[in-house]
Amino acid sequence: MDSFLSTAVIWFIIGLAFFLLEFVVPGFILFFFGIGAWVVGIIMLLFTPLTINVQIFVFLGTSILTVLLFRNWVKGKLGMMRSQKPLLEDEIIGRKARAETPIMPGVQGKVTFRGALWEASSPDAIAAGEEVVITANESIILTVRSTKSL
Repeated sequence: MDSFLSTAVIWFIIGLAFFLLEFVVPGFILFFFGIGAWVVGIIMLLFTPLTINVQIFVFLGTSILTVLLFRNWVKGKLGMMRSQKPLLEDEIIGRKARAETPIMPGVQGKVTFRGALWEASSPDAIAAGEEVVITANESIILTVRSTKSL
């Protein structure tokens, strides 16, 4: 009986290690492997002892099943889901940005908008550091005009 108790303790320690590693490794997956290890530990405490092959099968099965079924739900409840919503045109058209590099007609440059660096094109000659207005966007390239030409 003592060997089965120690096996259960080992599975609980493995589960705790997975829970602690979740703080270090991004992705929110190791948490569910911790749950799988604890499930095996509980089974070892409450039921007939299992062979190591069955223990590993239960561990992997429980871990993978909980990842597939509960990962997104738990992430949503914990507020970990990132918005994948793209910028809407009305969120950027007419907004001001700053040219980081010179932009010439036919030659793209870079602008800073909302703290991010964007590729930009313009029908105007724009100097670096000049304030610009976003007039359109195509994919990840912004079309800008100089505020002096408006």
